[in-house]
Amino acid sequence: MLDPQPPAAVAAGNVETSQCIVDALYGALGVLAAAQGTMNNLTFGDECLQYYETIAGGSGAGPDFDGCDAVQTHMTNSRLTDPEILEAKFPVLLREFRIRPGSGGAGRHRGGDGIIRRIEFRAPFSGALLANRRRVPPFGIAGGHPGAPGSARVLRSSGAVETLGATAVFQVDAGDAIEIWTPGGGGFGAPENA
Repeated sequence: MLDPQPPAAVAAGNVETSQCIVDALYGALGVLAAAQGTMNNLTFGDECLQYYETIAGGSGAGPDFDGCDAVQTHMTNSRLTDPEILEAKFPVLLREFRIRPGSGGAGRHRGGDGIIRRIEFRAPFSGALLANRRRVPPFGIAGGHPGAPGSARVLRSSGAVETLGATAVFQVDAGDAIEIWTPGGGGFGAPENA
């Protein structure tokens, strides 16, 4: 699994597989609930402009601390482009960027909450999403509850909504938007009110 030989299909080892490996190791040792487990890789562009970002989520809780909200975890050291720069350099509007309340798993120590990010396009673009933890949520540990899984969708200017899978390509026109809900982290320990 960690040393695939040709012709095995490989992709996203640094950005996605590494997240799962670290969560698996911490989970096996019983020291940390799962983090969001993905970097929520979003790309869009055309023949002249290209943009790539990774979007933070919730970190897993530990034996004596809550998880952090809206952070990158494990392997990444990236940060998002400031909204003013993003909107000045690309024909997009950042319509929403906030913490996703309640997405962290419950527990004696709560998992960190993920993010909701919505970008509206002012020109046609092609895009792609490479993510994880859409079907299987970030696990809780020692009786802690899992974090909420992530999701993504394209909101068409017509009012139509297209749900995207964990890996997806999409086309947008002016007025369309992409909305990404990142996973929360897992909780640690049984909730005290359970």
